[in-house]
Amino acid sequence: MTDETPQKRHRGIYLLPNLFTTAALFAGFYGIVAAINGDFGTAAVAIFIAMVLDGLDGRVARMTNTQSPFGAQYDSIADMVSFGLAPALIIYLWSLQGMGKLGWLAAFIFVAGAGLRLARFNTQVGVADKRFFQGLASPAAAAVVVGLVWVGERYEWHADELGWFALALTALIGVLMVSNVRYYSFKDLDFKGRVPFFVLLLVVLVFVLISIDPPLVLFGAAVLYALSGPVITAWMLLRRRRQIQAGEENKD
Repeated sequence: MTDETPQKRHRGIYLLPNLFTTAALFAGFYGIVAAINGDFGTAAVAIFIAMVLDGLDGRVARMTNTQSPFGAQYDSIADMVSFGLAPALIIYLWSLQGMGKLGWLAAFIFVAGAGLRLARFNTQVGVADKRFFQGLASPAAAAVVVGLVWVGERYEWHADELGWFALALTALIGVLMVSNVRYYSFKDLDFKGRVPFFVLLLVVLVFVLISIDPPLVLFGAAVLYALSGPVITAWMLLRRRRQIQAGEENKD
């Protein structure tokens, strides 16, 4: 026998990062409630707020060294609600509801795409290249879908007239989430190090542009990011093909 006593296993969860995750989950749920009540502008804003909170919880966890398997799983569940289920319901109630089966099938493609995207991401943690996402990230996908709703409400577009466009966009974004298209993740940005002064000016310019017309600017940025994936992937494939051709020519 020894005098050593077994170490007690600490139980519980880290409060701070999970508070941000809970707030993001609440924002997504509130977006659903607002859409059911017909307040689609507020619903879209709630999803964008959830995106900000979702971006903070992971950074707070890393800064305070409070990462945990529980937090990772909780974050995925919150993402599924806020960036999978909520955007699909919002776009469905806004524009797809009158299109019958095609409308809810397009919304389901988006939900399924978000779920599969999150599951694949969780299985590739520590393996995939952190500089790139494989498939469109669910927050960015949600930004495209609810961004359309927000712009439509802002400029008083007739949602019924946008039915086919909304259907095609929702289904396409759902497919992009589970595709092999690569998207720049921005995870290699160093927020602690020194940067040139003009970077600060760019940040100020971004805030100014957003303040001019938040719905249009945020929707436009989300669409450009969604389009950037196919462009990046095509450029990488073209460069790889040229490298292979160059290697074959050097052998000859």
